[in-house]
Amino acid sequence: MKTFLTAKWQNLIMANYEIDPSYLMPYLPKGVELDYYQGKTYVSLVGFLFKDTSIFKIPIPFLGTFEEVNLRFYVIRKVGNEIRRGVVFINETVPNKTVAWVANKLYKEHYTSIPTKHSWKINNHHKEIVYQWKVKNNWNSLSVNASVAEEKMQTGTIEKFIFEHYFGYTKVNKNESIEYKINHPSWKINAITEYNINCNFNTFYGNDFEILNSTKPHSVMLAEGSDISVGLKRTRF
Repeated sequence: MKTFLTAKWQNLIMANYEIDPSYLMPYLPKGVELDYYQGKTYVSLVGFLFKDTSIFKIPIPFLGTFEEVNLRFYVIRKVGNEIRRGVVFINETVPNKTVAWVANKLYKEHYTSIPTKHSWKINNHHKEIVYQWKVKNNWNSLSVNASVAEEKMQTGTIEKFIFEHYFGYTKVNKNESIEYKINHPSWKINAITEYNINCNFNTFYGNDFEILNSTKPHSVMLAEGSDISVGLKRTRF
């Protein structure tokens, strides 16, 4: 399979909220179903660094490293006897208008361009990871303090469920969807000692997600990340 994009995804924070499935149904692409963990559905607020991006193996000068913040939920698509586990993005936030325009125009994604920034403080024992994004003159933030010790994700855990969805699905319209493949190894995680979330969900993501303003996350995770690649093939179905 030909590769469209390669990059490094680093220090991925996932704040995961249990949510009633009815909130997600309007955003569900045709041909996929909600994915459940122990009978419950989740939406995740995600922050990470997108680094050293190349398209068709050509580095992107000046635009190749940036923060991304997104809100996503989890789905499955059944193709014959295969179950493909993937994600649907409510919104993806990057600082560069060109990156957002290309993703939206060519691939029907849901990108928004607003100011973002990050701060990392890492030593031999501890890491402090902070991502921020500016909405209507107010800085939102997602941050964790964590151990630098690497831990392997265990089968059957919420960490395994959240991190290991390797397809992306986009709702083009009520009758059409797009599928693409994301490739990366199973990530190591860092134990969280403290977290802080300052996000006005309804202001940026819409009134459907206002409930998250008063909801405590089920879990907050940090993955170290890795090299990733996105295949050129995008399947409409």
